[in-house]
Amino acid sequence: MGGSSPCASCKLLRRRCAKDCIFAPYFPSDDPNKFAIVHKVFGASNVSKMLQELPVHQRADAVSSLVYEANSRVRDPVYGCVGAISYLLNQVSQLQMQLAVAQAEILRIQMQQQDPVLPFNLTDSVDDHKSPLLLPSNNFDSLPHHQYLSFGSSSSVIQDPLKRESP
Repeated sequence: MGGSSPCASCKLLRRRCAKDCIFAPYFPSDDPNKFAIVHKVFGASNVSKMLQELPVHQRADAVSSLVYEANSRVRDPVYGCVGAISYLLNQVSQLQMQLAVAQAEILRIQMQQQDPVLPFNLTDSVDDHKSPLLLPSNNFDSLPHHQYLSFGSSSSVIQDPLKRESP
């Protein structure tokens, strides 16, 4: 940096900030906590080596990732950002389940509007995700059996259990 004030790294490490300081563009003096947390988790020497190995156009993104990971490691020393990612994936899974239940409820309402004499609620069996739901066949004269409606995949598939697939 040279003239005015040293970068956050040089200030924390109590050294003179050189004109070609690798930290100066990414750790400005007005945000000392940014470097302090990265230094605490990774160490100044390791960060310097990482930045020197990268092309200049990738260094800002690398610093951003290091700051994110350092903050995550301070909050969760064992899992770091992986813990945050796992938490978000769990939320996505729960929301997908809620969406499937809502879609089943929409299907139930649509089917009741077409045939208002459905004997049960479709959402009763959605929670176990493995057992198929029995639905009465619309063609009562020719089919003495029931059809299955499976919610096991992302799409609803109606299958006839009496029809066998040829090998």
